[in-house]
Amino acid sequence: MFEGFSKAFVREAINRSAENAVDRRRFLRAAGLTTAGIVGGGALTACGAGPGGTAAIGTVSEVTEDPAVSDAAVLNFALNLEYLEAEFYLRAVTGKGLEDDQIDGIGKVGGVTGGRKVMFHDKTLKANATEIADDERAHVDFLRTALGDAKVARPAIDLDEAFTAAAIAAGLIKEHEKFDAFGSEDNFLLAAFVFEDVGVTAYKGAAPLIENKTFLEAAAGILAVEAYHAGLIRATLQARGAVDLADKISDARDGLDGEDDLDQGLTFEDEPNIVPTDENAIAFSRSAGQVLNIVYLNPESVTSGGFFPEGVNGDINASDDNA
Repeated sequence: MFEGFSKAFVREAINRSAENAVDRRRFLRAAGLTTAGIVGGGALTACGAGPGGTAAIGTVSEVTEDPAVSDAAVLNFALNLEYLEAEFYLRAVTGKGLEDDQIDGIGKVGGVTGGRKVMFHDKTLKANATEIADDERAHVDFLRTALGDAKVARPAIDLDEAFTAAAIAAGLIKEHEKFDAFGSEDNFLLAAFVFEDVGVTAYKGAAPLIENKTFLEAAAGILAVEAYHAGLIRATLQARGAVDLADKISDARDGLDGEDDLDQGLTFEDEPNIVPTDENAIAFSRSAGQVLNIVYLNPESVTSGGFFPEGVNGDINASDDNA
């Protein structure tokens, strides 16, 4: 099977197909391969040379570890965010979230707190929200399939207190008040705005870390879809006169992800702002740590909090220290 592939290609494919050695062994089993099968094909070798300068046939455990973050680690980080978005939108339009066969994987499977069907009165908004929910569910399924046995499980997700904490931080409500993200169409839109832009900047920031071109193309495709979603949410909030409230959320995000004034609300330099970009009209990026600062609702370096009360699953799980 591997006769036409170079040794370096096979070694790199295995190294970058999963987050660690255990996951790589799972990858081999899922692909119907064994160490003996690869050795029989003569494709995978140890780093050292055998007698006469010929590379000795090795095993998976003998492959030198790649110190760079793996493609699977990046995709699993994205999967955590897709779990969050899928649960939010699905519960808003259907009253229930992902199925049991869409949430298992490596790490602890967590429950979802909060979330219920929104009473939509605007038929167009309901249709748009339903389409977004279907997109997010498809993203979850796609990433889980792409990752195979290396996929992480859905972590614990908070769609209740986390939105209240975010609303208090943004000044939308006062201390001891509650923000019900599912209580009205306007609240639903503001809640979506809390993390919709974040998903776009997360995929933009992750793109340079992905080496596999097939995965990179898929990630670019997901980024484009998330950008459509974000643009829709931003335009709808503008049309509903919620610019000031959305700008407060933008300012709150900026208070979490570092000193730079990255985030842009629905107004920029006193003009309506539908697309947050730099001077070259290019969307800006956030590091994984900055993204986690926002979803953990904490400017410090932590591994849990906010929308992920027990943290995310996978190797990329710590926020940056921006305190």
